[in-house]
Amino acid sequence: MIIGCTRELKDHEYRVGLTPDNAAMLVDAGNTVLIETGAGEGASFMDAEYAEAGCEIIATAKEVFDRAEMIIKVKEPEECEWELLREGQILYTYLHLAPNRPLTEFLIRRKVKAVAYETITDKEGNLPCLRPMSQIAGRLSIQEGAKYLERCFGGRGVLLGGVPGVENGHIVIIGGGVAGTYAAKAAVGIGARITLLDVNLSRLAYLDDLFGNDVTTLYSTERNIRRALQEADLVIGSVLIPGAAAPKLVRREHLKLMKPGSVIVDIAIDQGGCCESSHTTLHSDPVYIEEGVVHYCVGNMPGAVPRTSTVALGNTTIRHAMNIARYGLEEACRRDVHLANGLNIYCGKCVNQNVATSLQLEYTPVAEAL
Repeated sequence: MIIGCTRELKDHEYRVGLTPDNAAMLVDAGNTVLIETGAGEGASFMDAEYAEAGCEIIATAKEVFDRAEMIIKVKEPEECEWELLREGQILYTYLHLAPNRPLTEFLIRRKVKAVAYETITDKEGNLPCLRPMSQIAGRLSIQEGAKYLERCFGGRGVLLGGVPGVENGHIVIIGGGVAGTYAAKAAVGIGARITLLDVNLSRLAYLDDLFGNDVTTLYSTERNIRRALQEADLVIGSVLIPGAAAPKLVRREHLKLMKPGSVIVDIAIDQGGCCESSHTTLHSDPVYIEEGVVHYCVGNMPGAVPRTSTVALGNTTIRHAMNIARYGLEEACRRDVHLANGLNIYCGKCVNQNVATSLQLEYTPVAEAL
Protein backbone atom coordinates (compact mmCIF):
# COMPACT_ATOMS: atom_id res chain seq x y z
CA MET A 1 0.00 0.00 0.00
CA ILE A 2 1.08 3.60 -0.59
CA ILE A 3 0.76 5.47 2.72
CA GLY A 4 1.04 9.23 3.13
CA CYS A 5 1.67 11.50 6.10
CA THR A 6 1.51 15.30 5.89
CA ARG A 7 2.24 18.27 8.13
CA GLU A 8 -0.62 19.10 10.50
CA LEU A 9 -2.26 22.46 9.76
CA LYS A 10 -4.31 23.08 12.91
CA ASP A 11 -3.18 26.10 14.93
CA HIS A 12 -0.05 25.21 16.94
CA GLU A 13 -0.44 21.51 16.16
CA TYR A 14 3.07 20.09 16.20
CA ARG A 15 2.32 16.38 16.36
CA VAL A 16 2.77 14.15 13.32
CA GLY A 17 0.93 11.01 12.29
CA LEU A 18 3.98 8.76 11.96
CA THR A 19 7.28 8.68 13.81
CA PRO A 20 10.34 7.49 11.86
CA ASP A 21 10.14 4.20 13.78
CA ASN A 22 6.48 3.78 12.77
CA ALA A 23 7.35 4.58 9.17
CA ALA A 24 10.20 2.06 9.18
CA MET A 25 7.81 -0.68 10.32
CA LEU A 26 5.51 0.06 7.38
CA VAL A 27 8.40 0.21 4.90
CA ASP A 28 9.89 -3.03 6.21
CA ALA A 29 6.49 -4.68 5.63
CA GLY A 30 6.71 -3.77 1.94
CA ASN A 31 4.72 -0.53 1.88
CA THR A 32 5.66 2.78 0.30
CA VAL A 33 5.60 5.67 2.78
CA LEU A 34 5.39 9.29 1.62
CA ILE A 35 6.29 12.04 4.10
CA GLU A 36 5.67 15.71 3.35
CA THR A 37 8.90 17.61 3.92
CA GLY A 38 9.01 19.10 7.40
CA ALA A 39 6.00 17.10 8.61
CA GLY A 40 7.77 15.90 11.75
CA GLU A 41 9.84 18.96 12.61
CA GLY A 42 7.40 20.22 15.24
CA ALA A 43 7.89 16.97 17.16
CA SER A 44 11.68 17.07 16.55
CA PHE A 45 11.65 14.36 13.85
CA MET A 46 13.74 15.48 10.88
CA ASP A 47 13.35 14.60 7.20
CA ALA A 48 16.69 12.79 7.33
CA GLU A 49 15.33 10.37 9.92
CA TYR A 50 12.37 9.52 7.69
CA ALA A 51 14.64 9.11 4.68
CA GLU A 52 16.85 6.76 6.70
CA ALA A 53 13.71 4.77 7.55
CA GLY A 54 13.09 4.27 3.82
CA CYS A 55 10.44 6.96 3.24
CA GLU A 56 10.10 9.19 0.20
CA ILE A 57 10.28 12.87 1.19
CA ILE A 58 7.66 14.77 -0.81
CA ALA A 59 7.62 18.53 -1.42
CA THR A 60 3.88 19.21 -1.09
CA ALA A 61 0.87 17.86 0.76
CA LYS A 62 -1.07 17.74 -2.51
CA GLU A 63 1.36 15.28 -4.03
CA VAL A 64 1.14 13.09 -0.91
CA PHE A 65 -2.68 13.10 -1.04
CA ASP A 66 -2.65 12.47 -4.81
CA ARG A 67 -0.47 9.38 -4.55
CA ALA A 68 -1.44 7.83 -1.20
CA GLU A 69 -4.05 5.12 -0.77
CA MET A 70 -4.11 5.79 2.98
CA ILE A 71 -3.49 9.11 4.74
CA ILE A 72 -2.31 8.90 8.35
CA LYS A 73 -2.80 12.10 10.36
CA VAL A 74 -3.27 13.26 13.92
CA LYS A 75 -6.18 15.72 13.71
CA GLU A 76 -9.19 15.95 11.42
CA PRO A 77 -8.35 17.57 8.06
CA GLU A 78 -8.63 21.34 7.94
CA GLU A 79 -11.11 22.73 5.41
CA CYS A 80 -8.30 23.61 3.00
CA GLU A 81 -7.37 19.90 2.93
CA TRP A 82 -10.85 18.55 2.24
CA GLU A 83 -10.63 18.83 -1.53
CA LEU A 84 -7.35 16.89 -1.48
CA LEU A 85 -9.22 13.79 -0.34
CA ARG A 86 -10.62 11.50 -3.03
CA GLU A 87 -13.22 8.79 -3.31
CA GLY A 88 -12.13 5.49 -1.80
CA GLN A 89 -9.12 6.95 -0.01
CA ILE A 90 -8.53 5.76 3.56
CA LEU A 91 -8.26 8.52 6.17
CA TYR A 92 -6.82 7.28 9.48
CA THR A 93 -6.80 9.97 12.19
CA TYR A 94 -8.72 11.55 15.06
CA LEU A 95 -12.00 12.77 13.57
CA HIS A 96 -14.39 13.79 16.40
CA LEU A 97 -17.28 14.05 13.95
CA ALA A 98 -20.19 14.40 16.38
CA PRO A 99 -19.83 18.21 16.72
CA ASN A 100 -18.63 18.68 13.12
CA ARG A 101 -21.49 18.27 10.63
CA PRO A 102 -19.74 20.03 7.70
CA LEU A 103 -16.76 17.65 7.73
CA THR A 104 -19.01 14.62 8.25
CA GLU A 105 -21.22 15.56 5.31
CA PHE A 106 -18.17 16.19 3.12
CA LEU A 107 -16.64 12.80 3.93
CA ILE A 108 -19.96 11.16 3.09
CA ARG A 109 -20.30 13.04 -0.21
CA ARG A 110 -16.69 12.35 -1.19
CA LYS A 111 -17.08 8.65 -0.25
CA VAL A 112 -13.93 8.64 1.85
CA LYS A 113 -13.18 5.63 4.06
CA ALA A 114 -12.66 7.39 7.39
CA VAL A 115 -11.31 5.56 10.45
CA ALA A 116 -11.37 7.50 13.74
CA TYR A 117 -8.79 6.72 16.40
CA GLU A 118 -11.21 7.79 19.12
CA THR A 119 -13.77 5.02 18.47
CA ILE A 120 -11.41 2.07 18.01
CA THR A 121 -11.96 -0.32 20.93
CA ASP A 122 -10.14 -3.19 22.62
CA LYS A 123 -11.22 -6.45 24.27
CA GLU A 124 -12.03 -4.65 27.53
CA GLY A 125 -14.22 -2.09 25.77
CA ASN A 126 -11.65 0.67 26.28
CA LEU A 127 -10.45 3.18 23.67
CA PRO A 128 -6.74 2.35 23.30
CA CYS A 129 -5.93 4.96 20.64
CA LEU A 130 -7.63 7.71 22.64
CA ARG A 131 -6.13 6.67 25.98
CA PRO A 132 -2.62 8.18 25.60
CA MET A 133 -3.97 11.56 24.51
CA SER A 134 -6.50 11.48 27.36
CA GLN A 135 -3.68 10.74 29.77
CA ILE A 136 -1.69 13.70 28.45
CA ALA A 137 -4.70 16.04 28.33
CA GLY A 138 -5.59 15.08 31.90
CA ARG A 139 -2.13 15.97 33.19
CA LEU A 140 -2.01 19.14 31.09
CA SER A 141 -5.42 20.28 32.32
CA ILE A 142 -4.03 20.88 35.81
CA GLN A 143 -0.92 22.57 34.44
CA GLU A 144 -2.94 24.90 32.22
CA GLY A 145 -5.62 25.48 34.83
CA ALA A 146 -3.01 26.49 37.40
CA LYS A 147 -1.52 28.98 34.94
CA TYR A 148 -4.82 30.63 34.06
CA LEU A 149 -5.75 30.95 37.73
CA GLU A 150 -2.98 33.55 37.86
CA ARG A 151 -4.35 37.07 38.17
CA CYS A 152 -2.55 38.35 35.07
CA PHE A 153 -4.71 35.98 32.98
CA GLY A 154 -7.97 36.98 34.65
CA GLY A 155 -7.92 34.25 37.29
CA ARG A 156 -8.57 34.44 41.01
CA GLY A 157 -4.88 34.54 41.88
CA VAL A 158 -4.98 31.22 43.74
CA LEU A 159 -1.97 28.92 44.14
CA LEU A 160 -3.52 25.47 43.99
CA GLY A 161 -0.97 23.85 46.28
CA GLY A 162 -1.18 26.66 48.83
CA VAL A 163 1.49 27.48 51.41
CA PRO A 164 1.59 27.02 55.20
CA GLY A 165 -1.17 29.02 56.82
CA VAL A 166 -3.18 29.44 53.58
CA GLU A 167 -5.97 27.17 52.34
CA ASN A 168 -5.11 25.06 49.29
CA GLY A 169 -6.99 25.59 46.05
CA HIS A 170 -9.98 23.37 45.26
CA ILE A 171 -10.12 21.37 42.01
CA VAL A 172 -13.39 19.79 40.84
CA ILE A 173 -13.10 17.06 38.20
CA ILE A 174 -16.30 16.05 36.40
CA GLY A 175 -15.81 12.62 34.85
CA GLY A 176 -13.63 9.83 36.23
CA GLY A 177 -12.45 8.22 33.00
CA VAL A 178 -8.86 8.18 31.77
CA ALA A 179 -8.52 11.96 31.42
CA GLY A 180 -10.20 12.62 34.76
CA THR A 181 -8.04 10.05 36.52
CA TYR A 182 -4.82 11.54 35.16
CA ALA A 183 -6.03 15.01 36.07
CA ALA A 184 -6.56 13.75 39.60
CA LYS A 185 -3.06 12.24 39.67
CA ALA A 186 -1.55 15.57 38.66
CA ALA A 187 -3.77 17.44 41.14
CA VAL A 188 -2.71 15.17 44.00
CA GLY A 189 0.89 15.85 43.06
CA ILE A 190 0.56 19.60 43.59
CA GLY A 191 -1.30 19.25 46.87
CA ALA A 192 -4.70 20.70 45.94
CA ARG A 193 -8.02 19.74 47.50
CA ILE A 194 -9.84 17.54 44.96
CA THR A 195 -13.43 16.51 44.37
CA LEU A 196 -14.18 14.04 41.57
CA LEU A 197 -17.70 13.30 40.27
CA ASP A 198 -18.89 10.41 38.11
CA VAL A 199 -22.10 8.42 37.55
CA ASN A 200 -20.36 5.03 37.51
CA LEU A 201 -20.33 3.70 41.07
CA SER A 202 -17.85 0.96 40.23
CA ARG A 203 -15.50 3.55 38.81
CA LEU A 204 -15.92 5.75 41.89
CA ALA A 205 -15.10 2.77 44.11
CA TYR A 206 -11.95 2.10 42.08
CA LEU A 207 -10.88 5.75 42.27
CA ASP A 208 -11.59 5.84 46.01
CA ASP A 209 -9.29 2.85 46.48
CA LEU A 210 -6.67 4.40 44.18
CA PHE A 211 -6.51 7.83 45.78
CA GLY A 212 -7.75 7.21 49.32
CA ASN A 213 -8.19 10.40 51.32
CA ASP A 214 -6.42 12.53 48.69
CA VAL A 215 -9.59 12.71 46.55
CA THR A 216 -13.22 13.10 47.59
CA THR A 217 -15.47 11.10 45.25
CA LEU A 218 -19.11 12.07 44.67
CA TYR A 219 -21.91 10.55 42.65
CA SER A 220 -22.65 13.01 39.86
CA THR A 221 -26.07 14.56 40.40
CA GLU A 222 -27.36 18.02 39.57
CA ARG A 223 -27.24 18.98 43.24
CA ASN A 224 -23.70 17.66 43.78
CA ILE A 225 -22.45 19.40 40.64
CA ARG A 226 -23.96 22.71 41.71
CA ARG A 227 -22.50 22.44 45.21
CA ALA A 228 -19.05 21.48 43.89
CA LEU A 229 -19.01 24.34 41.37
CA GLN A 230 -19.71 26.84 44.15
CA GLU A 231 -16.57 25.72 45.99
CA ALA A 232 -14.26 25.24 42.99
CA ASP A 233 -11.26 27.31 41.98
CA LEU A 234 -10.58 25.06 38.98
CA VAL A 235 -13.10 22.81 37.18
CA ILE A 236 -11.93 20.06 34.84
CA GLY A 237 -14.59 18.78 32.41
CA SER A 238 -13.62 15.27 31.27
CA VAL A 239 -16.85 13.53 30.29
CA LEU A 240 -16.80 11.20 27.27
CA ILE A 241 -19.39 9.18 25.37
CA PRO A 242 -17.43 7.43 22.58
CA GLY A 243 -18.23 8.98 19.21
CA ALA A 244 -21.12 11.05 20.56
CA ALA A 245 -21.44 14.69 21.58
CA ALA A 246 -20.50 15.28 25.21
CA PRO A 247 -23.43 15.94 27.57
CA LYS A 248 -23.71 19.54 28.84
CA LEU A 249 -23.32 18.92 32.55
CA VAL A 250 -22.17 22.46 33.38
CA ARG A 251 -24.88 24.78 32.09
CA ARG A 252 -24.62 28.49 31.51
CA GLU A 253 -26.75 29.20 34.57
CA HIS A 254 -24.18 27.36 36.70
CA LEU A 255 -21.50 29.94 35.94
CA LYS A 256 -23.27 32.43 38.21
CA LEU A 257 -22.69 30.02 41.11
CA MET A 258 -18.92 29.99 40.59
CA LYS A 259 -16.34 32.27 42.15
CA PRO A 260 -15.26 35.23 39.96
CA GLY A 261 -11.92 34.36 38.36
CA SER A 262 -12.34 30.61 38.71
CA VAL A 263 -11.25 28.52 35.72
CA ILE A 264 -12.90 25.82 33.60
CA VAL A 265 -10.71 23.51 31.49
CA ASP A 266 -13.02 21.58 29.15
CA ILE A 267 -11.08 18.52 27.99
CA ALA A 268 -14.25 17.25 26.27
CA ILE A 269 -14.23 20.14 23.78
CA ASP A 270 -13.23 17.81 20.91
CA GLN A 271 -16.67 16.25 21.31
CA GLY A 272 -18.44 19.60 21.69
CA GLY A 273 -17.57 20.18 25.34
CA CYS A 274 -19.36 19.26 28.56
CA CYS A 275 -19.96 22.92 29.47
CA GLU A 276 -22.76 24.79 27.74
CA SER A 277 -20.62 27.94 27.61
CA SER A 278 -17.63 26.18 25.98
CA HIS A 279 -16.47 26.80 22.44
CA THR A 280 -13.24 25.64 20.85
CA THR A 281 -10.18 27.84 21.33
CA LEU A 282 -6.65 27.66 19.93
CA HIS A 283 -3.22 27.48 21.52
CA SER A 284 -2.55 30.97 20.14
CA ASP A 285 -5.67 32.35 21.91
CA PRO A 286 -6.59 29.72 24.48
CA VAL A 287 -8.94 31.44 26.94
CA TYR A 288 -11.97 33.67 27.15
CA ILE A 289 -14.02 34.94 30.09
CA GLU A 290 -17.75 34.45 30.40
CA GLU A 291 -19.81 35.37 33.50
CA GLY A 292 -16.51 36.09 35.23
CA VAL A 293 -15.24 32.52 34.68
CA VAL A 294 -12.08 31.87 32.64
CA HIS A 295 -12.66 29.15 29.99
CA TYR A 296 -9.78 27.12 28.52
CA CYS A 297 -11.16 25.05 25.64
CA VAL A 298 -8.22 24.19 23.37
CA GLY A 299 -9.23 21.37 21.03
CA ASN A 300 -5.76 19.87 20.64
CA MET A 301 -4.22 20.16 24.10
CA PRO A 302 -1.63 17.37 23.59
CA GLY A 303 -0.26 19.33 20.61
CA ALA A 304 1.53 21.50 23.17
CA VAL A 305 3.84 18.58 24.03
CA PRO A 306 4.27 17.05 20.56
CA ARG A 307 7.29 14.85 21.13
CA THR A 308 5.66 12.95 23.99
CA SER A 309 2.26 12.94 22.29
CA THR A 310 3.49 11.74 18.90
CA VAL A 311 5.43 8.80 20.29
CA ALA A 312 2.57 7.82 22.62
CA LEU A 313 0.04 8.03 19.79
CA GLY A 314 2.18 6.08 17.34
CA ASN A 315 2.65 3.28 19.87
CA THR A 316 -1.12 2.67 19.82
CA THR A 317 -2.11 3.40 16.21
CA ILE A 318 0.64 1.64 14.26
CA ARG A 319 -0.72 -1.89 14.82
CA HIS A 320 -3.98 -1.10 13.07
CA ALA A 321 -2.17 0.84 10.34
CA MET A 322 -0.03 -2.25 9.69
CA ASN A 323 -3.11 -4.48 9.44
CA ILE A 324 -4.94 -2.08 7.11
CA ALA A 325 -1.87 -2.00 4.86
CA ARG A 326 -1.48 -5.78 4.98
CA TYR A 327 -5.07 -6.89 4.41
CA GLY A 328 -6.82 -3.81 3.03
CA LEU A 329 -9.31 -1.88 5.13
CA GLU A 330 -12.30 -4.11 4.46
CA GLU A 331 -10.59 -7.41 5.31
CA ALA A 332 -8.80 -5.84 8.30
CA CYS A 333 -12.19 -4.75 9.69
CA ARG A 334 -13.69 -8.19 9.11
CA ARG A 335 -10.78 -9.74 11.01
CA ASP A 336 -10.89 -7.24 13.88
CA VAL A 337 -14.20 -5.96 15.24
CA HIS A 338 -12.32 -3.41 17.35
CA LEU A 339 -10.85 -1.76 14.26
CA ALA A 340 -14.29 -1.96 12.63
CA ASN A 341 -15.61 0.09 15.55
CA GLY A 342 -13.23 2.81 14.45
CA LEU A 343 -14.78 3.06 11.01
CA ASN A 344 -17.02 6.16 11.04
CA ILE A 345 -17.66 6.91 7.36
CA TYR A 346 -17.47 4.32 4.57
CA CYS A 347 -18.18 4.91 0.88
CA GLY A 348 -20.95 7.45 1.38
CA LYS A 349 -22.47 5.97 4.55
CA CYS A 350 -22.24 6.86 8.24
CA VAL A 351 -21.36 3.58 9.95
CA ASN A 352 -20.93 4.77 13.56
CA GLN A 353 -24.19 4.81 15.48
CA ASN A 354 -23.20 7.51 17.99
CA VAL A 355 -22.06 9.86 15.22
CA ALA A 356 -25.25 9.19 13.27
CA THR A 357 -27.42 9.79 16.34
CA SER A 358 -25.61 12.99 17.32
CA LEU A 359 -25.94 14.47 13.82
CA GLN A 360 -29.32 12.88 13.00
CA LEU A 361 -27.91 11.02 10.01
CA GLU A 362 -28.96 7.70 8.55
CA TYR A 363 -26.97 4.91 10.17
CA THR A 364 -25.67 1.85 8.33
CA PRO A 365 -24.02 -0.95 10.35
CA VAL A 366 -20.40 -1.61 9.37
CA ALA A 367 -21.08 -5.25 8.45
CA GLU A 368 -23.80 -4.17 6.06
CA ALA A 369 -21.70 -1.37 4.52
CA LEU A 370 -18.72 -3.65 3.89
